[in-house]
Amino acid sequence: MQKVIIEGPVALKGEINISGSKNASLPIMISTVLSKGSCLISNVPNLRDTRFLVSILQDLGCKVDFQKNIFAVHNSSIKKKSADYEYVRQMRASIVLLGPVIARYPKFKIALPGGCSIGTRGIDLHLEALKLMGVKISIRGGYVIAERKNKQLNAINHKFPKISVGATQNIVMAATLANGKTVLKNCAAEPEVIDLINFLNNCGAKIFIKNRTITILGVTDLELQNHEVIPDRVEAGSYILAVMATKGKVIMKDFEPNHLEFPLNIYQSMGLKIKRVSNRSYEFSCRNLKSIKKITTKEYPGYPTDLQAQIIATLLKTGIKSRVTENIFENRFIHIPELRRFGAELKLKDKTVEIQKVSELYGAEVMATDIRASFSLIIAAMMAKGTTTIDRIYHLDRGYEDFDLKLKKCGVNIKRKK
Repeated sequence: MQKVIIEGPVALKGEINISGSKNASLPIMISTVLSKGSCLISNVPNLRDTRFLVSILQDLGCKVDFQKNIFAVHNSSIKKKSADYEYVRQMRASIVLLGPVIARYPKFKIALPGGCSIGTRGIDLHLEALKLMGVKISIRGGYVIAERKNKQLNAINHKFPKISVGATQNIVMAATLANGKTVLKNCAAEPEVIDLINFLNNCGAKIFIKNRTITILGVTDLELQNHEVIPDRVEAGSYILAVMATKGKVIMKDFEPNHLEFPLNIYQSMGLKIKRVSNRSYEFSCRNLKSIKKITTKEYPGYPTDLQAQIIATLLKTGIKSRVTENIFENRFIHIPELRRFGAELKLKDKTVEIQKVSELYGAEVMATDIRASFSLIIAAMMAKGTTTIDRIYHLDRGYEDFDLKLKKCGVNIKRKK
């Protein structure tokens, strides 16, 4: 199992190219099964999860390949009607295959998904909506078995009980080929959802979004088109917080500020300086980091849950009874014991962490716990005196393309070892 070793303290200084969004790439790659055609999806990050998805699609019979951040679809027709546990267990996003596949094919079987250990993150929101669309669902032997009752899926008028990015993407894809007009309420409206909708509309779908309501007019077929995936806002936010924590200065290329408007306003109140260098290139710097009283995670456009752990790490030497509340997922504080190993003073009660600044952090042996939270350990290691060893970095490799190379380019003494 691989690990990284970081020598601190160090300020992050240099240039970083922001990769394409993982959370936009995966559903767009999956959505290509809705049509027979061919296309090129560019700016796809070379990550463990994207490579796994390519393997899943190839195992199903799709003629696809992935090289140099380009996902090439030669023929997306599925021959095998079962997504096996061997592949699916590695990636939670694989459940999003169910909607588009059952929209095009009458039967499909998919293993219950794996992925991060963040709360329950159940798939009931996906399955209940598909049942309303005329899909017979049963769960046997660790598999979801889906069978379409009619020639086409039924159009539905449905309000999701809670906002879910995955369920929104899944049912939107299914509804593109449904018979009639589907109206979905209480939908996720993240940039990654919008990117999927833009791709589908370019392929001939008829999808309209207003606030949290998405209307889909079903069509009989789609014609795949080339598409460039949006930049990864969570990767960008993670590196911005590293700049703030270490009082660094970084120019970020391929950055879209509109996707991080709410967090950037908070970061600027804490001392972050932003300067536009050129189109989609911005300089970020921070000389004096200030404490903040309270941050609460919320669905987009609120503060992202995927940047919760990173803001906690950033405040370790600055926070004066700063409180961070997690409202999206339960059990998303598994990074707290690891941050304490650096000497952090953190109090956890229910859904809230209180951060009391310490004068110094010290290098430690720690363990990555999930994709995004693991970057908080990178930030803490850069602030800490001495050597930090981060184990189980496959979590980081699932969410951050070439993170060690990008950090090294910005002056961080980081080594990857087995």
